[in-house]
Amino acid sequence: MTHGFYMPAEYERQRAAILIFPERPGSWGYGALPAQKIFAQIINDIALHEDVYVIVSDVSRPAAEKLIKRSERVHLLGIPTNDAWARDTAPTFVKNSETGEIRGISWKFNAWGGEYDGLYAHWELDDALAETFCEKTGFGCISAGDFVLEGGSIHSDGEGTILTTEACLLSGGRNPSMTKAAIEQKLCGYLGGEKVIWLPRGIFNDETNEHVDNICAFIRPAEVVLAWTDDRNDPQYELSAACLETLENCTDAKGRKITVHKLPIPDVPVCVTEHDLAGYTFEDGEDMREVGERLAASYVNFFFANDIVLLPQFGGENAESDARAVRIMQSLLPDREIIPIAAIEIIKGGGNIHCITQQIPC
Repeated sequence: MTHGFYMPAEYERQRAAILIFPERPGSWGYGALPAQKIFAQIINDIALHEDVYVIVSDVSRPAAEKLIKRSERVHLLGIPTNDAWARDTAPTFVKNSETGEIRGISWKFNAWGGEYDGLYAHWELDDALAETFCEKTGFGCISAGDFVLEGGSIHSDGEGTILTTEACLLSGGRNPSMTKAAIEQKLCGYLGGEKVIWLPRGIFNDETNEHVDNICAFIRPAEVVLAWTDDRNDPQYELSAACLETLENCTDAKGRKITVHKLPIPDVPVCVTEHDLAGYTFEDGEDMREVGERLAASYVNFFFANDIVLLPQFGGENAESDARAVRIMQSLLPDREIIPIAAIEIIKGGGNIHCITQQIPC
């Protein structure tokens, strides 16, 4: 466990971000080039505010070197991976409350469910990433042993409150032999938590078993944004309403009531098209997409960097809801610049901006 260490909030100052340059043909269509251009834009934007570690393979390095602007803040690290979901496979960083030392936690990673309902057949490189990253960058590494967890399944307010979803952490492909109480004890032990708030559900059709980072996020102590829809016929309505009920009837680790700001999902569902499907090459044992499949589009899957927020945008018929999300986030975070990011190529890969970015706190 991590005695004396805690997980800082994402809205606190940070020293660096981590991304993995995409290449996997079953996640990133058409040779990954459309996604690589968006990743490069995100890396370039973050590098104006803090350091960025970009993990590359021998295959993806040439594209990364071509597309990413040269900067003293960008550091390419040669580490092989199975895919590009840095939030879930890179270390979760914790900080010593007395000394300020930063260490990375290496959780057990099994591709969001292993043989039970995992999304691809081979994940050994992704599972090894956290430890390898810490070795290459000089951070101490804390092994969580066989405890399965992804970074996108947890949020922290930095003051003892951990936020997660029952749909994910109690799923059959994570830690099926552990009780809810035992999982909560693990979370508090590794993350310095005093209280876990269990939201019942996440975003409809989220293939990560409904990660919390797509449905709800802290923006300040005792203050969150919640993905929402007023459309009672949308399958998301019941999921968000259940989360709202939980949040309105609980307090955080400090005993404070939680203020909830509703952040509406895109007005028009984002779905897989025939053109999208034609660009993928799936391997045996990999979860395959279908034309018309609804993707888990949410504006809550944003990324805090120093002084900015990178906010997903989905374009097309969602131009109005994109603009609405920018207005809401700017009103909630007036001291930060809200940077809209065309995230359609990322969500086609199965995630969003938060999913591809991990933070290293100051």
